[in-house]
Amino acid sequence: MLVDSRLFHIWKPSLHEVAAGTLDVHQEGLSYQMLAHDNGFTFVYGPMRALDPGQRLLTVGAINSEGQEIFPERRIRFDKLVIAVGSTSNYFGVPGAAEHTISLNATEDAERFRLTLLKLLTLAELNKENGVDVVIIGGGATGVELAAELREASGVYAAYGFRQLQAERDVRITLLEGAPRILAPLPEKVSDAALDLLRQRAVTVVTGTRVTAIDATSVRAGETVYPAQIVVWAAGIKAPDFLQTLGLPTVKSGQLDVDGTLAVKGFDHIYALGDCAACAGDDGKLVPPRAQAAHQQADYLLRTFLRQQRNQPPLGKPYIYRDYGSLVSFGQTTSVGSLMGSLKGLSWFVDGFVARMMYVSLHLMHHQAVLGTVRTAVLAVARFLIKRTTPLVKLH
Repeated sequence: MLVDSRLFHIWKPSLHEVAAGTLDVHQEGLSYQMLAHDNGFTFVYGPMRALDPGQRLLTVGAINSEGQEIFPERRIRFDKLVIAVGSTSNYFGVPGAAEHTISLNATEDAERFRLTLLKLLTLAELNKENGVDVVIIGGGATGVELAAELREASGVYAAYGFRQLQAERDVRITLLEGAPRILAPLPEKVSDAALDLLRQRAVTVVTGTRVTAIDATSVRAGETVYPAQIVVWAAGIKAPDFLQTLGLPTVKSGQLDVDGTLAVKGFDHIYALGDCAACAGDDGKLVPPRAQAAHQQADYLLRTFLRQQRNQPPLGKPYIYRDYGSLVSFGQTTSVGSLMGSLKGLSWFVDGFVARMMYVSLHLMHHQAVLGTVRTAVLAVARFLIKRTTPLVKLH
C-alpha cells in the first residue's frame, strides 16, 4: 500500500525543468492510481497525519476540494511501515525567506515559479523598459541547474511572442552562494566548469556571501542589496517538522534515527529511507540526501522484505552507500559532472554532449524502474514525437 498526498509521481531532479517551462508536468507526471493498477499495490490518497507505533496504526488526513470533503480521514493498520517523506526547505532563520521565496520541493512549487515568471515576462514585455530580476539563493545542484535552464528558456520565451525582450538583457539572473564555490560537495573541476558555463550564459554568480534578509522586492546579503521580483530558495533542506510528532526517535536535524538496516531505532517494524532518514555509514558520517542514496536504500529494503517473506535469514550486512558520482544539467544540450565518485577512489570528469546523454539516461533508468523497459521505451519515443508538435516551453 502506498500513501501519498499527491496524485502523481515525477522525478524530483527534473523539477527545475518544470519551473523553467521546458518540461510539462502534466505530460511528465505518472499517475499513482495507474501505477497501483499495473503493479498490484493499493494507492491511498492523503497526507500522513499521525502514527500509533504500538497499535501499528497510521492516520491519513482528509482530502478537500472547493470546500467539499472528497475523502474522509482514515486509519490504516500495518505490519511494516516505511517512511519516505523526503525533505523540505531549511530557511536557517533568514527573515522573509519563508514568505518571499519559492522552493522547488514539489510540482506545485515549480508550477508557481513558472506562472509567476510568465506574468513577469508579460509585464516586462508591456513596459518595454523594465526586465525581470531573478535571484537564486544556493549554488548547489538545484540552484545551478535552474539558473542554466532558466537562461535557455528565457531565450525561447522571447521567440514565442515576447518580441521586445532580449533574454540576457531583460531576464537578469543572479546566483548567490555562501560557500567559496558553487557545487561545493563536488570536485573542484566540476565547480569550475559549471561556473564557466553559467558566466557564458550571462548568469551573475556571487560566492562567499550570506543572505541576511529578503522582502518583496529585494534580497540583502550583508551590505549589498539585489533587486528581485522572483526569488528561489535552494540553500538547504531539512526533514519535515511533523516527523518529530510521531513518537519516533529523531536526530538534531529532525531526521528519523535509523540503524544500519534502515529500521527506526527501537522499532523493528518501522523503517525510513531517503532524505528523512539519518543513516550513518561506516565512517560515522550520515548518508547524503541524494536521489541515488534513496534508490539504493529502496533496493536494500526490497531485499530485506523478500527474505523475511520467504523465511530466509536476514541479509547479515548493513546498508552501505555507494557514490557513483554526480551529473549537473545545463539546459537541453550539455551537462557536467564526475563519474564513479568515491567508488574505488576513482573519479572521472565528464562534460558536454556525452554528459548530457548520461543525464538523460538516468531519467530513463528511473522510469524503467517504475514502468518497466517496454513502456519506458514507448514513452521515450512518444515524448520525442510530441516535442515536434508542441512549443519548446510551456506557454499557458
